[in-house]
Amino acid sequence: MSNLWWVLTVLGSVGGGVVFVVLSAVAFRKLAQRRERARLTGAKGLFHLRREGLEFEFLKVAGASGKPRGLEWADCDFQDEVSFARERQSGELCALVGVAISFEAVEGGGMEDNPNVNYDKIGSAVFRFDGRHWSTEGRALFNLDPDEAIARLQNELETVD
Repeated sequence: MSNLWWVLTVLGSVGGGVVFVVLSAVAFRKLAQRRERARLTGAKGLFHLRREGLEFEFLKVAGASGKPRGLEWADCDFQDEVSFARERQSGELCALVGVAISFEAVEGGGMEDNPNVNYDKIGSAVFRFDGRHWSTEGRALFNLDPDEAIARLQNELETVD
C-alpha cells in the first residue's frame, strides 16, 4: 500500500506541475498579446497626433531625393485612411497612406515635353515606427494604394489591426 501511495503522490505532483506549466504558458501568452495590442494602440494614436508633421516631413524628404529624375515635387494630397502593417523580418510597424502627387518638370531635365507630367501620380507614402517615434524616408510606392502595396509586398509586410 505504501508503494501505491507513493506512486499516486508522485503522479499527482507531476500532473499538478504539468497543469501549472500549461496554465502559466497560457497566461504568459495572453499577457504578451495584451501588451502587443496596447503597443499597437499607442503607436496608432501617436501617428495620428504627429500626422501633419509627418506629412510635411515626407514631402520635404521626398522632394529633396531627386526622384523621379527630371521632375520636381510640387504638391502631395494625403488621403484620410491609414493602413498599418508590420515588417515580417524586423517586426517594425509601418503606416501607409494613400497619396496623389503633383510634379513639375525641371527645366533642362528632359521631361518638359512629356504630357504625363501634368497628371497626378497615385501611390502610398510610407512611414515607420521605431518603437518610440514615427519617421519617414520619403519613400513612395507609386501606382499602389496602401492595401494593394501590402498585398504586393506580402512577403515583406503583414497587415495589423
